Amino acid sequence: MATRRSFLKASVQGSLAIGAVSILPTVLSSCSSSKKTSGSGSVFTTLPNQTPLPYAYNALEPIIDAQTMEIHYSKHAAAYSKNLKEAMAAESVADGTSLETILGKVSAYSAKMRNNGGGHYNHELFWKCMKPNGEQQVTGKLLTAIEASFNSFGNFKTKLTESAMTRFGSGWAWLYLDTDKKLQIASTPNQDNPLMDLSPVKGIPLLGIDVWEHAYYLKYQNKRADYIDNWFKVINWDFVQKRYETVA
Repeated sequence: MATRRSFLKASVQGSLAIGAVSILPTVLSSCSSSKKTSGSGSVFTTLPNQTPLPYAYNALEPIIDAQTMEIHYSKHAAAYSKNLKEAMAAESVADGTSLETILGKVSAYSAKMRNNGGGHYNHELFWKCMKPNGEQQVTGKLLTAIEASFNSFGNFKTKLTESAMTRFGSGWAWLYLDTDKKLQIASTPNQDNPLMDLSPVKGIPLLGIDVWEHAYYLKYQNKRADYIDNWFKVINWDFVQKRYETVA
């Protein structure tokens, strides 16, 4: 009987050890996914499917009207997601490859991948950078970094506004963290962004404003300046600050 009990005890211990070994790769994989990825240095992962809008279409009124938000999300942004998935399939990009990885070497892919990959990434970030009744001013570590880089929050706002206003045609203006971990402001044309290896502006986007006309024309017509000024009232600084603290 003692011999049988010893055998059973050894069997159970062996099974537990095997089980622990079998789940170890999963645990390690989960941990490593929260670490910095190579290339862009970003810990964020964006996949080709649209994520649900984090608020109702009318939640940002009167700054952004419901009709603009619905068309922007369900038509323009949805098309970028659809076309990106088509490009990934046509160019044999493995399922589960993050958009950050693709954009980091986007020069190796087609124009369709560049335009739609950038368009999808930029919009996925854009939605999260806004919220109803956004904070008018940031606090904490990000405010300290903004003041160190731009002297004051007011000066930062002026520079980001200028960057958005002077972007000719369609494009984006960014607050981003450069490769030296310093905050910078710049704009990119069309759907380009600082993650792209072919962009002269390189770094990790923290906050981006869409200055394509479809983002504001129904409400503001040609008054881009009014749109930009009002947009500061719906910035989700809590999200931007957490994003900064993750990568700084």
